[in-house]
Amino acid sequence: MKRVLSDPAAPAQTGASTVAESAAERRASPRTDVASRGVGARGRRLGVEDVLAALHEDGLIDAEQLQTQVGYARLTQARRHALVAVAERRLRSVAAPHRELDLEALTAWLAGRCGLEHAHIDPLKVDFAKVADVMSSSYATRFDVLPLEVRTGEVVIATCEPMLDEWVDELSALLRKRIVRVIASPVDIARYIVEFYSLARSVRGASKGVGNGHTSSFEQLVELGRSGRNLDANDQHVVTIVDWLWQYAFDQRASDIHLEPRRELGVVRFRIDGVLHNVYQVPPAVLSAMTSRIKLLGRMDVVEKRRPQDGRIKTRTAEGREIELRLATLPTVFGEKMVMRIFDPEVLVKGFSDLGFSDEDLSRWDEMTRRPNGIILVTGPTGSGKTTTLYSTLRQLANEEVNVCTVEDPIEMVEPAFNQMQVNNGIDLGFADGIRALMRQDPDIIMIGEIRDLQTAEMAIQAALTGHLVLSTLHTNDSASAVTRMLDLGVAPFLLNATLIGVMAQRLVRTLCPHCKAPHDALPEDAWEGMIRPFRARRPSTAWRAVGCLECRNTGYRGRAGLYEILTMTDGIRALVDERPDLVRIRQKAMRDGMKPLRLAGAMKVAAGQTTIEEVLRNAPPAH
Repeated sequence: MKRVLSDPAAPAQTGASTVAESAAERRASPRTDVASRGVGARGRRLGVEDVLAALHEDGLIDAEQLQTQVGYARLTQARRHALVAVAERRLRSVAAPHRELDLEALTAWLAGRCGLEHAHIDPLKVDFAKVADVMSSSYATRFDVLPLEVRTGEVVIATCEPMLDEWVDELSALLRKRIVRVIASPVDIARYIVEFYSLARSVRGASKGVGNGHTSSFEQLVELGRSGRNLDANDQHVVTIVDWLWQYAFDQRASDIHLEPRRELGVVRFRIDGVLHNVYQVPPAVLSAMTSRIKLLGRMDVVEKRRPQDGRIKTRTAEGREIELRLATLPTVFGEKMVMRIFDPEVLVKGFSDLGFSDEDLSRWDEMTRRPNGIILVTGPTGSGKTTTLYSTLRQLANEEVNVCTVEDPIEMVEPAFNQMQVNNGIDLGFADGIRALMRQDPDIIMIGEIRDLQTAEMAIQAALTGHLVLSTLHTNDSASAVTRMLDLGVAPFLLNATLIGVMAQRLVRTLCPHCKAPHDALPEDAWEGMIRPFRARRPSTAWRAVGCLECRNTGYRGRAGLYEILTMTDGIRALVDERPDLVRIRQKAMRDGMKPLRLAGAMKVAAGQTTIEEVLRNAPPAH
């Protein structure tokens, strides 16, 4: 869209056909319902007294509440939006279920009364470049409106002033599109008018005068007559975009940020609750400048784009919380790709119940980690929460009486209570060398980032044999496979039996949003039976399904919890560990000794209403 409406006093000239189309669109507009059952007089802004009177009319407040609030209304009407002023009074509905009339509830009520849809503004679903072309920021501020989506033949625009509609006909005639109004929170509209237009200006400013701007190690496009310049990583527009990117990632609970160069554009994606979401698209030159800016802050080589690099940044959220970002770059066909993994130090202070441990899991895990010496392994794929489990465990174990040392590649989170060492293969400092050095530092507890080879495994066993508690990770599908994996690396069976305390396999599943989850109407019998039949578990009476609401961004899920499978090395299992161990027999013996497989752990969470069958089947490996 080329034209941007900036002066409401000067409407664009249109032809007869456009006027006729606008008239037809006006007849189809939902404003008729708004006029017949609105709040206050048409053509003016909401007043606090109007809102209170309408709430009384709808039976949400009684006559006494109405009378009490009138005096306050006259004092606050000119200072803030009417809904905000009423929400501050913390009134409670007299109608069941007697919910507090907070801003979200009042916004939903206003939408229903006016016959318009209630919209929760999701910044991840708004194309800022398109909506900024609909109208100017001054026009949006004047009428308290914000474009949310540009569709074929219509534009969705959020408003918090449903009775103020003089702009609808004017905008519809100019854009030659039907205007679909939705009601949104006045606080969100005010906030996102500033942020969306600021971001759009920054991207537009960073792109101005720039050519293709990216170089490819695979192919290069030469365009005659275009002499583009490279963007400066310290350009103020680029700084603004990067700051916005981080802040939105923190607000949306993202665990990873992906900056991905493509042929014609750059893609920004967030991983939220284990699933990637497209956030924004920028010109390739802008994405390259963003990558350079982040590399600069992470003390990486900005010029070097031919080899992978790692870095680290420590920053703060708007609320003042410290956040660490681990950076990793990768040269790709169309430029340098960057992934930023976000580590929130507050995760370390979470209890095991917050991580998804059941009482039985926690009891078995505590019994293992309280041993004075031996090896404990945590297994699972990348992104299954192994590091979080280990850090939370070490945080519980660390006190003034013990010396906790770690050797990691890379150091995930900096924790003052630990003595942490970074592996550096450039100077021949690997895991085995690091453990050897730590053994001379009088440690009590040693955490090894990962056991990858026989040399590291042998050093871990030596540390355990000499009286240290060693915690480490492996990449296997389940806990029993970790035993055979250690033997495959070349560890002698008698050494493994002498040192291994136990193994915990884990997965992360998305948890159901508590605001919208609902019982399953038709429980998938085959899926449920396939999950619990191997364990002879009782089928619960109720299973839950994901629905989707404003709180969970219509995904049906909010947050994640762990599934845990804990194998304890008993005498019976040690008898099965020899030169050619039978994995099936080890697994069966562990289950008889009390191990709860991942699928069964998932079934218990489904029965408790914490997650869905689909999530468990997607993440937990099948029982053998």
